[in-house]
Amino acid sequence: MLRRRPPRSASADDLLSTLGRLTAQAREGAEFQRARVELAEVLQREMLPGALPELPGLRTAASYAPARHGLAVGGDWYDGFALPDGALAFSVGDVQGHDVEAAAFMGQIRIGLRAVAAYAADPGEVLSRANDLLLSIDCELFATCTFVRFDPATWELSSARAGHVPGVWATTDRRWGLVEDPGGIPLGVLPGQHYPVTRRRLTAAGAFVLFTDGVIEGPKFPIEAGLAQVARLVRGKAGADPAEVAAAVMCVAELTGHTDDAAVIVLRHDAARRGAG
Repeated sequence: MLRRRPPRSASADDLLSTLGRLTAQAREGAEFQRARVELAEVLQREMLPGALPELPGLRTAASYAPARHGLAVGGDWYDGFALPDGALAFSVGDVQGHDVEAAAFMGQIRIGLRAVAAYAADPGEVLSRANDLLLSIDCELFATCTFVRFDPATWELSSARAGHVPGVWATTDRRWGLVEDPGGIPLGVLPGQHYPVTRRRLTAAGAFVLFTDGVIEGPKFPIEAGLAQVARLVRGKAGADPAEVAAAVMCVAELTGHTDDAAVIVLRHDAARRGAG
């Protein structure tokens, strides 16, 4: 009976050559991805404001943390700027997707929101016009966002949401709640969208805190648990320095084991002055 000879195995030199080639390809791929991540993070940090505006009776702070493993950088932002009528505007948001493209799109959104807010009357109109503006550039990405306007004449905070996670408010007299505006769909999805506005007169001193989902959601926490943790922290620090509040809220992101980047913005306000509004 004849027995078939086993196929000739590759030589040790052939195996080492193949292994070396595959290793080099993997290294090149890893280095390319790392370079893109580093570029996205640089873009992200350069596009975020160095400081947020303040007014007597309103102090502000913000914090940003890149993804824990550097693979989901590029989409989150916060912003704050003065409006022509003396009011202040603030936004926080999250671009779908990551990497350089998301960081560039984030920059376009920030610029668009600033441009529109100079002429729009309220946060809902700002989001509606910004949504149509983003659709006009024909980009496949979209973004969630909360936009806030603080009026120092009436001591009123008005806000609107575009598919974004709720924020948290708390006062020094122990009241608190979630910033669950009715809202609308994310920016950049469908034209002609309407975004309802919620108005709050700040009759008591406290804190108004907005953040992205990277703060409250991760492998260790479902989003509900992360949101509850942030609410507890804000309730306990409603009268604290805004930078302290921002740092405490960002610690929640570490507890969740976040795989996304994360952003927090804190408005620490006094009670409305008598006669305001």
